[in-house]
Amino acid sequence: MEQRGAWPVDSPWLRQAMAALPRDAFAPDRLWRWDGHSYVPLDRAADPAVWAGELYVDPDAAAVTQVTDGLPSSSLSAPAVVADMLDSLMLEPGHTVWDIGTGQGWSCALAAWRAGPGSVVSTEIDEDLVVLARKRLAAAGVDAEILAGNGTSSVPRGGPFDRIHATYAVETVPYEWIEAARPGGRIVYPWGRLGHVALTVAADGRSASGWVQGLAQFMADRSGPAPGSVGYAQVRGTGDPDTEQTIERDLAPLGDNWDLRFAVRVAVPDAVITTGRDEDGVNAWIHDGNASWAALSARGDGSAALHQGGPRRIGEELLTAWSQWEAHGRPTPYDYGITITPKRQWAWLNDPDGPSWPLTGRTERS
Repeated sequence: MEQRGAWPVDSPWLRQAMAALPRDAFAPDRLWRWDGHSYVPLDRAADPAVWAGELYVDPDAAAVTQVTDGLPSSSLSAPAVVADMLDSLMLEPGHTVWDIGTGQGWSCALAAWRAGPGSVVSTEIDEDLVVLARKRLAAAGVDAEILAGNGTSSVPRGGPFDRIHATYAVETVPYEWIEAARPGGRIVYPWGRLGHVALTVAADGRSASGWVQGLAQFMADRSGPAPGSVGYAQVRGTGDPDTEQTIERDLAPLGDNWDLRFAVRVAVPDAVITTGRDEDGVNAWIHDGNASWAALSARGDGSAALHQGGPRRIGEELLTAWSQWEAHGRPTPYDYGITITPKRQWAWLNDPDGPSWPLTGRTERS
């Protein structure tokens, strides 16, 4: 972190907190590593060096701490991302904090180090993790309350809160989070499969708006379907494509341009994109987790074949979003923001009244 200048300049307390509360003190004795085929266990007792190597392999790497039905279901977030999100929270001593998604308890402990004893309440849907997190915080001498509960649908006692910090990804913000924050309060949360956002609650407490703060991938809200539980092959099936056409576009940016990938996730939020490279160039496979799919196959001459199937033309939606991104001057993720009101939520570019895209989910209020 120091060597690459990754410590947030505006929050020097974070380095002190992470030194006082090291990540390994909140890690379980078993971690999980992807070996190219499945997640395999790494036990501290069996090989402490391998276990520690997985935990500290990279400041940008999350450590998988739980696997359910072959898929990660909980993790210890990457140190650089934790620092970035807590910096975005603008946390000060004395602030009351609702930490949503306790997990292993590390983010909660760091927030409590800054806010002070008794200032943080954290909720976790997994009761086994609640027990473990309580033990870890107690062993570290951290005074914070850990409660069992679904933070997506219920609010703990102690509000309204000055700060709300979520550690799992949601596509839309539960309006209860807005109601649980003080006017002028700040809400930092991971948005979908890519990026995290910092919202400021309006003076009347009825809405919130703010900017994308950075790129990050987090575990999803457990009350919804698990991302990745349905793959391209399942959606694609074995039937013939409904349409086939040639696209005069080099697909290379889809593989490595994260500004483009972010713009596509804003415009087509349910599109799951996988890319790969062969001798002809970058190829892409897209699906919506339901019934629509597309395959973009490079032809080696700067063009690609587009095959699509299902009730919607998700490949064409992606290409339209790509063209819009270019027309808008190829903005970065930091040029986007989100606004939440009682009736609707939308992402916007440069300004809440500028180009916008509706967010879908549980947003309606009576």
